[in-house]
Amino acid sequence: MQYASQIIALTLFIASSKTAMAADSQESLTTQWGHPDLQGVWNFSTEVPFQRAEQFGEREFLTAEEIAEIQARLEAEAAAGEVVQADAELADRGAPSTDERFVYGYDHFWYEMAAITDTVRTSQIIYPSNGRLPAIVEGAPRGQSGFLEDAEGTRPVRTGSGGIGKDGPEDRGLPERCIVGMNALPPYRASRYNNNLQIIQNKDHVVIMSEMVHNARMIPLTDLPPLPEDIEQWTGDSRGYWDGDTLVVETRNFSFYTASLMSIGTGKEKLLTERFTRIDYETLDYQWTLEDPATFTDKITAVLPMAKVAGQLYEYACQEGNYGLLNILRGARAEERRAVAGQTEQ
Repeated sequence: MQYASQIIALTLFIASSKTAMAADSQESLTTQWGHPDLQGVWNFSTEVPFQRAEQFGEREFLTAEEIAEIQARLEAEAAAGEVVQADAELADRGAPSTDERFVYGYDHFWYEMAAITDTVRTSQIIYPSNGRLPAIVEGAPRGQSGFLEDAEGTRPVRTGSGGIGKDGPEDRGLPERCIVGMNALPPYRASRYNNNLQIIQNKDHVVIMSEMVHNARMIPLTDLPPLPEDIEQWTGDSRGYWDGDTLVVETRNFSFYTASLMSIGTGKEKLLTERFTRIDYETLDYQWTLEDPATFTDKITAVLPMAKVAGQLYEYACQEGNYGLLNILRGARAEERRAVAGQTEQ
């Protein structure tokens, strides 16, 4: 049974205890303007799968027996992990040859695997009721990854990671160019790392700052008219309002060069409605609904609890001091020179 993705989340569910800093009254969770106070740094790491394993059908939560099984497995893995020895062969591994197409990048040290919120859902998707993506509209484009081989396409590049070529930086995808990060685009979905955002608010605006590529969404809470339809933005054009204790944010005008969701479709016609609700001092409930008739045959609704972080965001220096993109282009030029030299010798 596919329970591995809930293992760490389960531990925190069982062992969680409310922080001593928890508010004693609702007043401490309210701003001077009378709105719920959503400010702070929030972590949205999760081990709950985005789509539900088919074995669960329409069941949203794990049973007590399933929770016990996961806990036992977790304890066994933790005990085994204490005696794991370093792989000497891998540790002494020399530099890879230039013909090795896939060079090691991030290992698990960099991955933000642990969930902080205490949920035991079977999936983040709660609609459709089977917890899975609805059917994709015929003809909707699918993104391609060019990690090992270049993907098909033209500039500007619609691929996420990888790219369509190596003639220049414009041939690489948005994350490689540090324009938009993996989990910086709404709706927020946990990625390998940097699953944090900071919310700042005043009477008339809310700003959501993503840790990934330090992207900031400025959300007016006023009657400011929306942008014209022909003006597209990476993170769309957002307008917010208060529905009781919930901040509702409606976003349109996403760029055609971003996907509708994951690597599917485009952002051209999608409407995203997000709902942020402060549950208590340490929990922010995040729910979103995506409607995109050009990509999916039905709407999608998902939930993702966020946990308060006792810290602050630091600058995400994506390219500063990072020679990855430069070396990709250098490597391509070196391959070209070797190809020419080989033809000359023949």
